[in-house]
Amino acid sequence: MKIVLDAMGSENMPAADVEGAVQAAQLYKQDQIILVGREELINRELAKYDLSGLNLSVVHAEEIIDMTDKPRKVVRGKPNSSMHVGLNLVKDGRADAFVSMGNTGCTLAVAMLGTLKRIAGVKRPAIGAIFPMPHRPILLDNGANADCDAENLLQFGIMGSIYAAVVNGKPNPTIGLLSNGEEEGKGNKLVQEAGELLAQSSINFIGNVEPKDFMQGRVDVAIADGFVGNVMLKTAEATARALTDLIRSEIKSSVLSTVGGMLARPALRRAGASLDPDEIGGAPLLGVNGVVMIGHGSSGSKAVRNAIGQARQAVDSGIVEAIKKGIETG
Repeated sequence: MKIVLDAMGSENMPAADVEGAVQAAQLYKQDQIILVGREELINRELAKYDLSGLNLSVVHAEEIIDMTDKPRKVVRGKPNSSMHVGLNLVKDGRADAFVSMGNTGCTLAVAMLGTLKRIAGVKRPAIGAIFPMPHRPILLDNGANADCDAENLLQFGIMGSIYAAVVNGKPNPTIGLLSNGEEEGKGNKLVQEAGELLAQSSINFIGNVEPKDFMQGRVDVAIADGFVGNVMLKTAEATARALTDLIRSEIKSSVLSTVGGMLARPALRRAGASLDPDEIGGAPLLGVNGVVMIGHGSSGSKAVRNAIGQARQAVDSGIVEAIKKGIETG
């Protein structure tokens, strides 16, 4: 398998990106990791590691897309960027997947408008975030489409169902529509219209769900427009960080709680690991004609490594072909 990594993606590029690529190459020695970006900067970082037996290569791309760039401007304005060059490797069949910790909007625009294009029949690609929880629920969309119509949400449900089935290994996954109440008829006009379409579809739609239902594992996939989905994801991440900080503070507040904290440390570490977003690493951009994995700009090497692992899994499961068939049949 050949996985392309945008080495100019993360906020700490290329150090975090290269370190994550090296870790992935050590883990998946049968695969080739292709680092795309400014060759001299990438090679300077690679020189810090023992690369014996690792299948790493570098493809030069002069231009860098940063977090302040506007998506539509970079599609034609930066044709020699690491995103363009990397995604074109996938488009041309010279690589199997593309991973980037860079500007999400630009990744979407370059993939959808400049290189891979959409799968036939898909109106809007969507980001499917896997929450770092034991039951690995998926939230779709997670920021690609702030404004949606009911048919968009129907397609998100179809793509999310396919991803949960073929990649997460969940036969006949349950699909819920994120709303402010479980009862039928709750939600705004978009939710109500989408609920009617989802109920008529062939997927395993169980109706409206509240955030608590999603977090507690009542559904395998929750559907929302990108604005609501992204706010929910960021709220969950912020809440997890706040609770972690609070627990640490309370543990240090007295001698007794400090001793108790030491005894509970193994359990706390296991819980922290299961809730760590870096354990997932990236979210798939579903609906484009190729495997694309998107991660946080703040990602470190662990997240980069695991995003590459997610990309491998998506390729191995044949997710693109499965979505093509799913969209055709509705």
